[in-house]
Amino acid sequence: MTFVKRPKFSKTADKEFVTTLKARVADYFTEKQISKNGNTGMVVKSITLLLLYLIPLTLIITGVVSHPALLFFMWVLMAFGMAGIGMSVMHDANHGSYSTNPKVNEYIGYLINILGGSAIVWKLQHNVLHHSFTNIEGHDGDIDTGGILRLSPNTPRKWIHRLQAFYAWILYGLTTLNWATAKDFLQLFSYRKRGLGVKGRGKFTLQVTRMTTAKIIYWFVVLVLPMWLSPAPWWLTLIFFLSMHMIAGMITTTIFQGAHVMPEAEYPSPDLEGKVGDSWFVHQLRTTCNFSPKSRVFSWFVGGLNYQIEHHLFPNISHVHYRKLSKIVQETAKEFNIPYHVYPNFMIVLWEHSKHLWRLGNSNSLAYIRI
Repeated sequence: MTFVKRPKFSKTADKEFVTTLKARVADYFTEKQISKNGNTGMVVKSITLLLLYLIPLTLIITGVVSHPALLFFMWVLMAFGMAGIGMSVMHDANHGSYSTNPKVNEYIGYLINILGGSAIVWKLQHNVLHHSFTNIEGHDGDIDTGGILRLSPNTPRKWIHRLQAFYAWILYGLTTLNWATAKDFLQLFSYRKRGLGVKGRGKFTLQVTRMTTAKIIYWFVVLVLPMWLSPAPWWLTLIFFLSMHMIAGMITTTIFQGAHVMPEAEYPSPDLEGKVGDSWFVHQLRTTCNFSPKSRVFSWFVGGLNYQIEHHLFPNISHVHYRKLSKIVQETAKEFNIPYHVYPNFMIVLWEHSKHLWRLGNSNSLAYIRI
């Protein structure tokens, strides 16, 4: 990714919309007399998803489950637990919206470490870069793939991109495995060069040491112990482990891609001075899509990320409130003639995303760009 001048959003555009929307959301919580953070339901969900991940792992390590088919089923359950924890639990915590207590958010945010990821890198890549500069080439790490995929019309097109509509799904499945191995380290050192993260060589070395230690523990507990103690042959356990990551990676990546790498989403390009014509709020609406608004079970599992617009506008509010807030946001956007992108279900999202990958891989058209 080539880094250009830091984008600056307009402080004068869309003032009435932003003021009105903020006021209406604030009024909602005042009238309901509820906290913007998580609730009892959030705690129950957290426990449920943690058990979905930890109970199968325990059954595998202790040898209680021995039949290969049942062992594979345990790893599949872990995959869904893994994806659920990542999208529903640690995600809120690392945005500071899980609890009113910063320490609770910090500790629950570390749950990403038991999935093979890094809370340190996640906060920089996701909170700082993706949420601040959504779909802006050179700044949003979520559309930077090192050239292997073309997820933005502003990214140079290569011959291999002609086939990305097919091979992208394999790469999506490898996402969490990539986090658990090389990507977190590469990103952390990259961010340091950009002046992001902790200052001082000693603090950075400590940060790397902690992340390395956490990953060693993860690999030992989730792969080495099962290979050692499970009744299944080591090679079969390895296949099951990789299958778990493929399933979890596919789930999490398609949810995030379905929110931004879509035909309806825009890819604003700042001018030579780094200025973006819209306010940050309107920028989020132009670059983000919702989906499956009527599916409560789906929304429960993906941590409200099907209401990605509300999440981007108010990341400091827990996802348990997004369904209600979506009505406020959509009505306000309509009132001010601002786009509000929403797809009726996730199957349509997958189909449209696939077609979008094909267009990006086979055309240099800049029709998607908005300056």
